[in-house]
Amino acid sequence: MASHDFDVLIVGSGLAGLSAALHLAPTHRVAVITKRQLHDGASAWAQGGIAAVLADGDSFGAHVEDTLVAGAGLCDLAATRFVVENAPDAIAWLQQLGVPFSLEDGALHLTREGGHSARRIVHSTDATGAAVQRTLIDVVRATPGITLFEQHTLVDLITARKLGAKGSDRCLGLYALDEATDEVLTFRAPQTILATGGAGKVYLYTTNPDTATGDGIAAAWRAGCRVANLEFIQFHPTCLYHPHAKSFLITEAVRGEGGLLKLPASAGGTRFMPQHDERAELAPRDVVARAIDYEMKKRGLDCVHLDISHQSPEFLQEHFPNILARCAELGIDITKEPIPVVPAAHYTCGGVLTDLAGRTDLPGLFAIGETACTGLHGANRLASNSLVECMVFARAAAQAIAAAPAVELPELPQWDDSRVTDADECVVISHNWDELRRFMWDYVGIVRTNKRLERAAHRIALLQGEIHEFYSHFHVTRDLLELRNLVQVAELIVRSAQMRRESRGLHFSRDYPELAAPAAPTILVPPVA
Repeated sequence: MASHDFDVLIVGSGLAGLSAALHLAPTHRVAVITKRQLHDGASAWAQGGIAAVLADGDSFGAHVEDTLVAGAGLCDLAATRFVVENAPDAIAWLQQLGVPFSLEDGALHLTREGGHSARRIVHSTDATGAAVQRTLIDVVRATPGITLFEQHTLVDLITARKLGAKGSDRCLGLYALDEATDEVLTFRAPQTILATGGAGKVYLYTTNPDTATGDGIAAAWRAGCRVANLEFIQFHPTCLYHPHAKSFLITEAVRGEGGLLKLPASAGGTRFMPQHDERAELAPRDVVARAIDYEMKKRGLDCVHLDISHQSPEFLQEHFPNILARCAELGIDITKEPIPVVPAAHYTCGGVLTDLAGRTDLPGLFAIGETACTGLHGANRLASNSLVECMVFARAAAQAIAAAPAVELPELPQWDDSRVTDADECVVISHNWDELRRFMWDYVGIVRTNKRLERAAHRIALLQGEIHEFYSHFHVTRDLLELRNLVQVAELIVRSAQMRRESRGLHFSRDYPELAAPAAPTILVPPVA
């Protein structure tokens, strides 16, 4: 079977991947490869909005400063300025595509979220990601030059080094599992973009969709790319706590519009954030998440309460219709009672190390969106900086690819599974997945210790042995591929956390509670095969 040949392969169909596809489609043959359907990534789940300087009295300098403060000394200044200064153009591009942003008196309505010094969050009520994704998907489906491969799971990248070629290494394409035929297909292209999102599913509790299994990060690492800052996993402070509310996020904008965090009535019903930080409910996410975690553990609570009931029903219907409706489905009337919430793994601040065009260490390979570590987020991502990063770096990567010289590619070998058999113990995969997510939550969560990290590293090593045996001897499945990637990313998270002997941003260690100087990123270099 011949390879599928394209000019550019894009793995992932969130905002980063689809934006890049649209920028490249006029001049390139583009393949978008996504392991489920186009709308199943994390972008569609983003409630809050997109940060951009658009209001009178706001400034690029203020947005940069807010980002640097949230990033706890680890943001790359050049990357931060690059994103902030290009954010308004990214918003204008989405408006041109027809994204239905919320308006007030004919102008974009701007809300405010934790860590921001001004109202600069462009949004579509409380379902911004979904509105953006719906618009982009419609445009992508109608755009010539883009071929969509849904239900295709990335198996691995194909590189010159892996093929034993002499000379410099580069990315030549990839293997992907076609769910419909259960075959591994070969894709060839001179340029490949990883836009596969983060790795939230490595944790037991997460706001992420089931697709967030670190596929791009793990594949890039195996291909020889450095990764950075993977110890910084952002835990969103407010995920809806209810047995039937899987991964439902309560946007930060609820606190931005006056929502108060309180103890349950059984524990006094009082506010607690003012005792933890002078910014109270508007403190950055890591501060709020640790405060909630502290109160829950101190008092033996299952959750805390987020109360927005002092706002009128009309206000809540206008600003938070989806939260209002989802809570009502579960018997929670947020116009009269508080919302039960808990922290949950939300965003992978680190990832594949890139430059300001999204280039990785491997020629021909780019990484954008949550898969990448551009330096923007530092030790903690500022609210609503993620979607704009996707768009800014999608455009930058597309421009770099458009300017790249032509590359002559060799024929690529087909996937060989002639010596493997079907797994006879698939239950082992689900049990390993469950074990991984539980011990990562217990040992590598919001608060860490040396002992916890050692225990996690020991268990990861055992799992890696089992998974390598499965991968070597059995036919690949999506479950096996995702587990392989999650365990690889878990190892990188733990190794990064062990290297950081301080508490900074999202990484809090009881053994090293103080800041160390100077601030430096955590960079892991893969072994040379």
